[in-house]
Amino acid sequence: MWVHIVNPESPILLPVNQFDHFYRGGDRIGELRHGPGGPRRPEEWIGSATARFGQAPAGLTVLPDGRTLAEEISENPGAWLGPDHVARYGTSTELLVKLLDLGQRLPVHLHPNRAFSRTHLGLAHGKTEAWYVLDAPPGAEVGVGFAQDMSLDQVRDWVMNRDSASLLSALRTREVRPGDAMLVPSGLPHTVQDGVFVLELQEPTDLSILLEWEGFAVDGFKDGHLDLGFETALQAVDTTAVADSDLDSLVIPREEIVGNGLVSALPASADPYFRLHRLAPASGVIDVEPGFAIVIATEGRGVITANGHGQEIARGDALLIPYATGPWSISGDVVAMVSRPPDPFAPDAPR
Repeated sequence: MWVHIVNPESPILLPVNQFDHFYRGGDRIGELRHGPGGPRRPEEWIGSATARFGQAPAGLTVLPDGRTLAEEISENPGAWLGPDHVARYGTSTELLVKLLDLGQRLPVHLHPNRAFSRTHLGLAHGKTEAWYVLDAPPGAEVGVGFAQDMSLDQVRDWVMNRDSASLLSALRTREVRPGDAMLVPSGLPHTVQDGVFVLELQEPTDLSILLEWEGFAVDGFKDGHLDLGFETALQAVDTTAVADSDLDSLVIPREEIVGNGLVSALPASADPYFRLHRLAPASGVIDVEPGFAIVIATEGRGVITANGHGQEIARGDALLIPYATGPWSISGDVVAMVSRPPDPFAPDAPR
């Protein structure tokens, strides 16, 4: 049988990579990415070399030759990631990119930091993440961190007694609008309102600790603690108070992101973890330096040019660009979000 061999010197158009989950959503992913949609496929993992926790190979991106991206990278990491990246980070892409389309509120949960992951899970990464809001109903809110200092005993009591109302009321909330972006440091309990649709960047893990699960198709007592038990898992919770000014430092409002050209879409504190840029060439051309990148067109149509060859890109397309593609450019009436690993010469992420 003829098989298309993946060429790491050219951009690669990625198929949809949705799968079932314990919460509802996914129809807007289906509309943007041309299928399949919901009702319980609220996530798409794009250009993923990360497997779902305890469910490998689910989550891994399969390339046109039938092999996973993780397999391809392990055999030729320099071509996919670049020699400087490999020298600093090895064969890890340092990045997991998702579309997250909520048909119901996310349960209050958190992700461990690197120190916790290293000590209790033997992993190098925690799960700091960031959201770029693609769509949201008017007045939509997220909850990030506790509004007041909390004791671990109080949090444990809420979890064990399944007191969702108390957990929700204890969070610091923030309104989000389409075009806003927000960094969510590991350890902070958080939730996202029903109806919000985001592009999510995160460290390359699938580590979540549930603090409540009322009304969700999951048993948190069984599956909510990374197989560590809640007594250990809850040690990952950041119980310190988060002020409005703290959230201000984590948010880039849409007014600072919109416009033509290449614009960073995340606060500088995200740089040790990952990078996100909004590209809007309008009537010009935007040149991009070599490096592993995941490009998602969110509006219009345009052309990506690499190695003298043009490739059309239209709303809903997701392209993987390996390092070996070299420098590339984008032109046309298109808006694209470009997710990248941290610069290999960036300062270390907090441990």
